[in-house]
Amino acid sequence: MKKTKMMLGLSLLAVSGLILVAADHVDAPSVTGNAADITDMYTFQGQETSNLVFAVNTQGLLSPNATAAASFNENVMIEINIDNTGDNVEDLVIQAIKKGDKMYFFGPYAPSTTGTSSSIKTSAASGSVAISKYGATPVTSTENGMKFFAGPRDDPFFFDLGQFQAILGGTASGFNNPGTDTFAGSNVLSVVVEVPKSMLGTAASLNVWAETKKKQ
Repeated sequence: MKKTKMMLGLSLLAVSGLILVAADHVDAPSVTGNAADITDMYTFQGQETSNLVFAVNTQGLLSPNATAAASFNENVMIEINIDNTGDNVEDLVIQAIKKGDKMYFFGPYAPSTTGTSSSIKTSAASGSVAISKYGATPVTSTENGMKFFAGPRDDPFFFDLGQFQAILGGTASGFNNPGTDTFAGSNVLSVVVEVPKSMLGTAASLNVWAETKKKQ
């Protein structure tokens, strides 16, 4: 059973068991804009109600001009962690890593180690997809009952930063309806995987978080 060791980089997105309630679009200079920079993670029921969708967005605030040059890094793995026992420790992982012009996916499977160090169980490979190019028709693939996508997308996170700053400054009492989308026109690089719920255990609820991990 071949394994590739990965170590946690600087961009741990969320703490185990907590619900993500804010976007992380501005990080330290060493992280911002590179392949290890996670902006948001989303988990929701798929169009097929028996499936669950996991989406991890990276490299936020990409302008249209910068998006074409942005790319995933072969030395950075995106890992989705799933706790289905309520102890805030990952019971299952889904891993995505670039090789050439494709994104390869592994899992969901029970990891041999938990926490900040991970290895890739290559025998748990679940599928791959060609990485979509900016401005081109999105490419998806379906393998082993799962669906996959990797590539640039419009940043879906909505936040009115100007109004938020006005509230903090005492010149406004609340948000406008509708507000102004500060992130309109900016892009992210997304990894999306749709998984049958039957692969995730039988728990009524899941704790989910994402990490990027750099190869050592």
